[in-house]
Amino acid sequence: MPPEADAPLPAILVEGVTVRYTVPREMVASLKEYAIRRLAGRFERDEFVGLRDVDLVIRPGERVGVIGPNGAGKSTLLRLIARVRRPATGRVVVRGRVAPLLELGLGFHGELTGRENVTLQGALLGVSRKEMIERLPSIVAFAELEGFFDAPTRTYSTGMVARLAFAVATDVDPDILLVDEALSVGDERFRARCHDRMEQFRDRGKTFLFVSHSLEEVVATCQRAVWIGEGRVVADGPAAEVCERYRAWSHAGSTVLPAGNGAA
Repeated sequence: MPPEADAPLPAILVEGVTVRYTVPREMVASLKEYAIRRLAGRFERDEFVGLRDVDLVIRPGERVGVIGPNGAGKSTLLRLIARVRRPATGRVVVRGRVAPLLELGLGFHGELTGRENVTLQGALLGVSRKEMIERLPSIVAFAELEGFFDAPTRTYSTGMVARLAFAVATDVDPDILLVDEALSVGDERFRARCHDRMEQFRDRGKTFLFVSHSLEEVVATCQRAVWIGEGRVVADGPAAEVCERYRAWSHAGSTVLPAGNGAA
């Protein structure tokens, strides 16, 4: 839906977006076989639509949960907003600094230390080296990695990587935070601390997108939810209402999505 004339400019605008993937029809055993098939014109591919004509307007300060079954297009949507992928059609407009927490440790290099990875992540987020060095004490304190900060991240547990990634993404004071199931690997104490920090984001008017399979967590964290199914928006509205609709559909065991593309 287009933004209203008297409303503030959207933090995120997704307009008529379609994403297509191509996948090989047959697996190849080696790079040599791949090259031969390509040269011979015998490398057949199938097309898969990840998102289909999606429209979405997210206002500054909104907390939006994105729900849906596996393979629905949730992560693809966040990757578009993070500018990791480009749409085949349509456009994505993002206003402000974006901090993505997409895949666990995405952008981290295992041979680099935690300290070196923090500086690298800062550069990817558009933050100067000087500023990241100034932020190091608060990052390492939140991640609770004292004593491990100068060790290669390949030696970290998944929980340690999650803590470091979340600490970096939230400490750089982004305007928009994108979280794709990144908190599911942490323990209860870590998740509680993350939610406390996200509450601080809310109080400061930050925009927050959260992909999760936990409907309870979406309702507790977000004011709005978007249900994605088969690459399209099935429902968009108050978090409790959309999550209840999704829960009822899921429990019914139906493979047919509800008709419609919009409000719950």
